[in-house]
Amino acid sequence: MLESTILNHRQHVGLQKLSALAGVSHSCLGPNKKYKFIQDDVCGESALACSCFRIIESLELTCAVGQLVHETIQAHQNVYHTGSGCLLFLAGAWSRAALDCLQRGISVAHIISAMSEGMDVCMDVCRKCTISTEGLAVKRDTATSSGLQLQLAEKLTTNASRVSNVNHKTLNISEQRKIKLSRHFCETKPQPQLPDITHIAEGLSHGCDDTMTLVVEAFQRLLKTNQQDTSQFMFDISKVVTCVLPGLPEQHACVVPGCVVLLSAEQTLVAHHLNEQHLKVVLINGDLSDTYRHLGFKRLKGVQRVSDQLSASSREDEWLAKVVGLLLNLEVKLILVSGLASEKVIQRCCTHHVLVVEKVKVSVLKTFADSTGAIPVTYATQLSKHCVGSGAGVKIWRDLGSHDSKSATAVNVSAGMSSELVTVVLTSCVHGKLQALEDQFWACAYRLHHALKDRALLPGAGRTEMLCIHHLKQLVECSRETNHSQQTTRGTAANHYRGVVLHLMAEGLIDYISTVMVNTGRFSKVKARMVLSRQLQNCNKHLGISENFSQLFLEDDGEDSAVFSEMKPVEALEIYDNLSVKQEAWRKALDLVFLVLQTDAEVITGVGQKTDAALENVTLL
Repeated sequence: MLESTILNHRQHVGLQKLSALAGVSHSCLGPNKKYKFIQDDVCGESALACSCFRIIESLELTCAVGQLVHETIQAHQNVYHTGSGCLLFLAGAWSRAALDCLQRGISVAHIISAMSEGMDVCMDVCRKCTISTEGLAVKRDTATSSGLQLQLAEKLTTNASRVSNVNHKTLNISEQRKIKLSRHFCETKPQPQLPDITHIAEGLSHGCDDTMTLVVEAFQRLLKTNQQDTSQFMFDISKVVTCVLPGLPEQHACVVPGCVVLLSAEQTLVAHHLNEQHLKVVLINGDLSDTYRHLGFKRLKGVQRVSDQLSASSREDEWLAKVVGLLLNLEVKLILVSGLASEKVIQRCCTHHVLVVEKVKVSVLKTFADSTGAIPVTYATQLSKHCVGSGAGVKIWRDLGSHDSKSATAVNVSAGMSSELVTVVLTSCVHGKLQALEDQFWACAYRLHHALKDRALLPGAGRTEMLCIHHLKQLVECSRETNHSQQTTRGTAANHYRGVVLHLMAEGLIDYISTVMVNTGRFSKVKARMVLSRQLQNCNKHLGISENFSQLFLEDDGEDSAVFSEMKPVEALEIYDNLSVKQEAWRKALDLVFLVLQTDAEVITGVGQKTDAALENVTLL
């Protein structure tokens, strides 16, 4: 106990930094996100951000905790593209809970043990309250279309008149059902029910209705183009690309087949020369430059090549001449590069009417490889006739010279006669808003993608969190009853610590929900917590299940309303959350707290001490 006393008298700087850093996530929670300007004090440049991921990315985080937070958020964002704000907020809330426990004299081992148990409870709650997407099959009358359905229909009609030679037609999901009949009438296997995509997307839009309309349209185009097996009903994100066009109003956003990319004025001349021709194409998986080396490449030490003695410019010129010679001999007119291409390569290719397209997704390279027969290579010097594909095409889609100060043209790069790719074109007159709009689209797209992949959803608008809080509070009460009924022993002391830690974990979730409610602009912090307290009390009376909690973020029926969504009609909008995204965000948040907590403990106590008291406060993850 002496070691714990020494530990708690020291400052846990890491937990304090984590708690402070989590404050940037508050404005990014809920459907009403606020834009923030982030300014660089050195150069004076500023960036516009409305997501936790972009804010953390823009900050100059020099401390170890800041780097750890950045890497955690980045890893989560790269996979899920949503939920980073929830992750960081709960990491901050639970780091404050850990600090509170330390101030009460609770050891690190007991904190980690109890918080791990609390997380297991939350994961179990998530598993038990999941909603199957198959249970959300198409069952609503098409005459009573929802707002998103009407919006989608209007969007398709508008896009059909705006984009030439593009057939934007609303795809009725029910029309894609295939009835399989056996001539011997032995077919007894039922066909799987297709989920109501529009209803699911509407519930996952989280305030981004216009963006989710684009997502649904992109999904339906893929469904129509690829004619996928309905038993494998998925949203293939790899077939979707985005193209941001500055200068146009946001209502000009649309979905078009193929891969739309933006070209410079110099490349535009090449695109006009190649317009609607059948082109030979090569695929470069990496950068197109003489200095590029694949991941993991290491130069041998102590080995000196004769070419190393040449100047850098001479090596580049030699490499460039070799690559251009290869391209001309192979009659290549289109190069797709997953990375960047050097300026000299682009200029030299333009003189020979060869179009170079940079920053192409690897999944797009794969689609072109499948459609044209091209084989991706890492280095341009590896090219041979076996690597060249055929049947690619370039078509001028729109000239943007009149909409932007810089002359630019959007072209549609296609693979074969029928393209399996879909491009979502995002537009805005505010150039700094384009990145936020693109992030918003991918967040919505990945929510729908994970919903179909998980084949399950969670009750949204705070209901899942409230159910977790309810179960954690029940465990706290059980711990208190056990402590009162038994004499004070080491076991009951640990049980007491368990109750305190679980209570503080629940408070972190309450803080999260109340913050989202405040961000809606309909609640003060005090009123939000009053609403949550009233709901928990009502749930305790009815042995709560998820249906007993109303959707807390939708609306407030009155000045003194505490439980306000119970009188809403059955047809009211249902809000959903993603199962895998929420579970992973919670796990990562707690892992982040544990890592910082243990690192602080090791710095304070010293890991070199072999005493039992010191080892008691250090737990290996």
